[in-house]
Formats: sequence, C-alpha cells, structure tokens
Amino acid sequence: MFQFIINKLFYGVLTLFGVVTVIFFLLNKTPGDATLMMLGQRADKNQVTILKKKYGFDKPLTTQYLYYLNDISPLSFHSKNNTDYTFLSDNKYKYLKLLSLGNTTIVIKQPYLRQSFQKNGKNVSEVISETLPNTAVLAIVAICIAIGLGIILGIFSALFKDTFFDRLIAVISTLGMSIPSFFSAIVFAWLFGFVLHKYTSLEMTGSLYEVDDFGEGSYIQWKNLILPAFVLGIRPLAVIIQLMRNSLLETFNQDYIRTAKAKGLSQYQIIKKHALKNSLNPVVTAVSGWFASMLAGAVFVEYIYNWNGIGKELINALNMKDYPVIIGISLLIASLFIVINIFVDIIYSWLDPRVKFN
Repeated sequence: MFQFIINKLFYGVLTLFGVVTVIFFLLNKTPGDATLMMLGQRADKNQVTILKKKYGFDKPLTTQYLYYLNDISPLSFHSKNNTDYTFLSDNKYKYLKLLSLGNTTIVIKQPYLRQSFQKNGKNVSEVISETLPNTAVLAIVAICIAIGLGIILGIFSALFKDTFFDRLIAVISTLGMSIPSFFSAIVFAWLFGFVLHKYTSLEMTGSLYEVDDFGEGSYIQWKNLILPAFVLGIRPLAVIIQLMRNSLLETFNQDYIRTAKAKGLSQYQIIKKHALKNSLNPVVTAVSGWFASMLAGAVFVEYIYNWNGIGKELINALNMKDYPVIIGISLLIASLFIVINIFVDIIYSWLDPRVKFN
C-alpha cells in the first residue's frame, strides 16, 4: 500500500504541475491588464511602472512562470545577488535554509501562493482559509443529503423494479442529472425564498455567517444552508440513485444471493448482510468524484446564493483578474481531487477484497 500511495502522489505532483502551467499561461494571455484593475482607470504611467516592477510583470512571461514555480515549490532556489521577487529579504514566508551553492541559497518552506491583487495585499492562503470552511460545510451537507436519500431511494427502486414507483424515481433522476445547477439554484431561490417565504422562512440569499444588526459580531444562520445544500446535492443524488439501483439489481443475480435466499434469509437480512456492501463500489466512485467536484462546482450555486465560499471568491477573482487567487484556488481543488482519489482507492480494497493495489 505504501508504494501505491507514493506512486499516486508522484503522479499527483505531475498533475498539479500541469494545472499550474496551463492556468498560468492562459491567464496571462487573456485580454486586459491586471495592473490597471488594481490601480483603476485613473492610474498614471509612473504608478503602473512601479506596480509592474513590484509584482514582476516587467519580466518575460517565462521568467514570471519560473518565479511562481519557485514560490509554490516546497524546495526553492534563491540568488543572493538577484533580489527581484525572491521574497527572502522581505520575510514574506518562513523558510529553513538547507545549503548554499555559490550565489544560490536552497531553502525548504511551505508553498507560498503569493498575495491577492485586490485584498490589500492579503495572502492567498489566508483568503482560502477564510472561505474554504464555508464551502466544505456546504459540500459535506450536500453530499450527505445525496448519499442518504440516494442509497435509500436506490434500494427501494431496485426492490420495486418496473413498478410505477421505479419509473417515477427514474424520471426524477433524469431531471436531476440534466438540469444545470445554476438553473436549479435560481428556481429554488425564487420558489422557496420568495414565493413561499411566508411558509418556509428561507431567504433568497445568505451565507453561513451573518452580521448582527446591532454590530455585536456575526452569528451562524443555519437556515441559509438548506437551499444551496439541497440544490448542490440534486445532481449527485440523481446519479447515486441510479447507480445504487443498477448495482443492487446486478448483485441480486449473483449465486451467493440465491444461496442466501435458499437458506431462508429475509429480504432485509440479504440486503444488509450481503447485497448492500457489495453494491457500494460504483456509489463510492460517484461520491468521491462528486464531493471533489462540489468544491469546484459550487461556484455558481455560491454566487447565486451569495454564499461566502471559494466558489464565489473564484468568480470575484476572475472578474478582477486576481491571478494569485485564481491559481491558488485551482491548485487547492486539484489537490483535493488527488487526495480524495487516493482515499477512494483505499476504500475499494476494504469494500472488495478482489481489488489489489498496483
């Protein structure tokens, strides 16, 4: 298993390298000037020159790219003679000096995601740490709704195969998979937050934390979680229902299930002791993929409901050409995909002993 994890991490690092490379060069080829976005349209030429030098925009694009790789890499190389954008003298991050080779110092440090262009020089890691918990809460509640309802409805759909109930669930699942999340978010916000507000007491928009009207700080508003979590969970719910149904029907046709029936076990005992566990592999695959996707796919849902998470932060960064925040969030999402996939592969071996680590 240890060798398996090492191999996965190695390919994960290569994936992150590809993500950084693609996003970095794509962002720098988009129209517009990040410097003007920071200074505003009234910025003079001298201010633009100073800011470009500060952030290294006056360097060739490949040089900027290498500087950025140096910042996010745990192992960094810094020249004693060249102080341009090395940050060692500015104490922008903590580091441990390993050795010196001529004019080059090799240090080990935490990945440095730089500073936001638009948030008064706030570190990108701080921006992420402030918004990620809100997105994590939203994604966890959404996936729990999808798993709970999906497995239950999938089991009943398999037990009542080809009945009206089964067909109804199939229609609902198809709608859930086909309707875009942003459209569902708008419909649910309008219906339950506006039309039926008198009965639901739900708001059209709102985040997990709200500011007290009397200026006494913020408080948690749990009811604001209901609509975005349910909307975000609709598509994975639809997928889990169909996967659970089809996998359970396939398991029912196995010889050991026939043997269990011949021994006189009840339907409940067969599902609980034999069929359910062996039917969960495709569900685990879907859940893992969807959970990681929720952290990325929550973008439009968070923006529509004004939920202060990384999705909303990413849209704001795109609008303001805040490159460090965009790349930082993209790296975070890619890293979560990698970690979750490794975790899921380990779960596979527990669910199905036939699965071996390669």
